Amino acid sequence: MPAPASATSTQAKFVTGSTMRHVAVMTATGSVGLVAIFIVDALNLFYISMLGVQELAAAIGFASTLMFFTLSVSIGLTIAASALVSRALGRGDRAEAARMGGAAMMFMGLTTGVIVLAIWPFLDPLVALLGATGETRQLATRFLQIVIPSSPLVSMGMCATGILRGVGDARRAMYVTLAGGAAAAVLDPILIFGFDLGLDGAAISTVLSRLVLLAIGIHGAHVVHRLMALPGPRKMVAAARPFFAIGIPAVLTQIATPVGNAYVTIEMARFGDEAVAGWAIIGRLIPVAFGVIFALSGAVGPILGQNYGARRYDRLNAALRDALVFVTLYCLGVWMLLALLSTPVADLFGAVGEARELVIFFCLFVAGSFLFNGMLFVANAAFNNLGFATYSTVFNWGRSTLGVIPFVWAGAQLYGAKGVIAGWGLGAIVFGIVAAVVAFRVVRGIGDKPPAEDDVPSPPPAANSPFSTGKAATLQ
Repeated sequence: MPAPASATSTQAKFVTGSTMRHVAVMTATGSVGLVAIFIVDALNLFYISMLGVQELAAAIGFASTLMFFTLSVSIGLTIAASALVSRALGRGDRAEAARMGGAAMMFMGLTTGVIVLAIWPFLDPLVALLGATGETRQLATRFLQIVIPSSPLVSMGMCATGILRGVGDARRAMYVTLAGGAAAAVLDPILIFGFDLGLDGAAISTVLSRLVLLAIGIHGAHVVHRLMALPGPRKMVAAARPFFAIGIPAVLTQIATPVGNAYVTIEMARFGDEAVAGWAIIGRLIPVAFGVIFALSGAVGPILGQNYGARRYDRLNAALRDALVFVTLYCLGVWMLLALLSTPVADLFGAVGEARELVIFFCLFVAGSFLFNGMLFVANAAFNNLGFATYSTVFNWGRSTLGVIPFVWAGAQLYGAKGVIAGWGLGAIVFGIVAAVVAFRVVRGIGDKPPAEDDVPSPPPAANSPFSTGKAATLQ
């Protein structure tokens, strides 16, 4: 039986009112934090480029490709945390939501700690596997040696803000991420230039900013909302099964994007450090330009999840339609703006040679393909929230393999580094369109089916953001 209206209204805020309004409000609040963080990430690379050493920007590209893997594991586990908390809130069981929130924080920290210990001895060979050589390889490895141990910090920060988004407190989740971004914005120039630490300063700034966002996140999830009650041993064991039952498939889905990104980096490395530096700039430019779409994909998750939990199936189609309309209008507008400002954008990052050509080429042509990436993001949010997480896995891996490898390989053979970027963009078209069509079919055919316990909410926006430092992944 559906929950009484009074209970629903106090626990789940998205089951009444205009779906477009909910999409717009959640997207707007999420966008502020995301775009701010992505701008800080871009400034991080901007400061490094001011040092005038091309190898430093390339090292950021190689290191961030590996960081993308570890962050994607954390993102997948955040999906599990949000699933358990939001479902419990949808049922009106706040005490259970708090127990699941506390258990999730423990699982996140322990799991990512084990991963750090496992990959630490192999950082240098992994960087070499991506195609880094010489001084660039040494710089990338050193950057990772400083940043990778802080992975548990950012993973628990993701978990805390996932809890906040699950309860519908988008404003406080935004404040958490903004606090981390503000810390990085202050620390980056001080450590990079003031203390003359260069790339080491950028790495240390990332670690310190992760500490800040974790502290603020715990304050919001635990002190304000009381959704982080540490369960006893028996409850921890009981929580482990649903957590990892959702988290492991979600991790497998999330890992798809960094796999595709790694292949692009490997192909780009064939054309030298300038090409990798250009790819790194593009990786930081994408989330700044399309941060609103990342926020939208995260905003749709709680909206669909709460309406599904409350069995308001009539509202699911409207939310999906509104999200896709927003994606289309926004992406076309941003593409036009990037095309007009392509040369100033390249100048801003001090890009020279092939790096400059790649940035301009992306702004003029390839940026338009993000419309189809946005369609895929929204479709995956629907699949994950409506009990069809396997579809999300299939489309993510399809996009990151069939939608990347053959296109990028052919582009590299025919047109060099520009062909790599073009192939990466073209591969999104088929998968974006098909995913959107299937998502509407899923919504139409869902029927009066009770939501399962292992339904998964939408992935955080930064899951799809190459070369992000990961601070923005705390927003969902």
